Amino acid sequence: MRGFGAKELLECYARGVFPMAEDRDDPRVFLLDPDERGVIALDQFHIPRSLAKQVRKDRFHVTVNRCFPVVVDHCAAPARGRENTWINDPIRNLYGELHERGHAHSLECWHEGKLVGGLYGVSLGGAFFGESMFSRMTDASKVALVHLVARLKAGGYTLLDTQFITAHLERFGAQTITRNAYHQLLREALKGDGDFFALPEGLSGAQLLQSITQTS
Repeated sequence: MRGFGAKELLECYARGVFPMAEDRDDPRVFLLDPDERGVIALDQFHIPRSLAKQVRKDRFHVTVNRCFPVVVDHCAAPARGRENTWINDPIRNLYGELHERGHAHSLECWHEGKLVGGLYGVSLGGAFFGESMFSRMTDASKVALVHLVARLKAGGYTLLDTQFITAHLERFGAQTITRNAYHQLLREALKGDGDFFALPEGLSGAQLLQSITQTS
């Protein structure tokens, strides 16, 4: 996609379009605007009781933008049950550009100094577009998602786009809506000005869960 860079990608997100590749070895990039879209209503985010216990235990140390490119690489790597991914080199480069411009962010979960999980996505206005997550330790990506939602709620975001729905995301209250309904939510969200850094790093799990409840 010669001539297609961070500026053009942001314009696509503003229109409700996102990029994908057939697989990580295919150099082509496709733009999608599916008939149905996955979203998580931030004020209806559900944390399973067993996961809330794990969050309170502070099993993981969670950071923000500590190693964005590494998180993307982990998301692109094959894993059990996900031998192939849609993240190819052109997509890696595009999100690297967005990160440098302050529009793409990562959350990292560490255990005993090792990166064991995380996620990344795109921030635009009051919308956050979750792109991918990975886990090398039980519950690591789930804890990262809880931290993400707390951060989005504290920062005044109104839309968390998950693109597609999985059984994993359904446990947190993700739902499928039509393209038209999504575009309406997106238009409203883009009027906002979300602050991804409104929530400080270093909150305990108990403080994090309390912040989600208080902003519900």
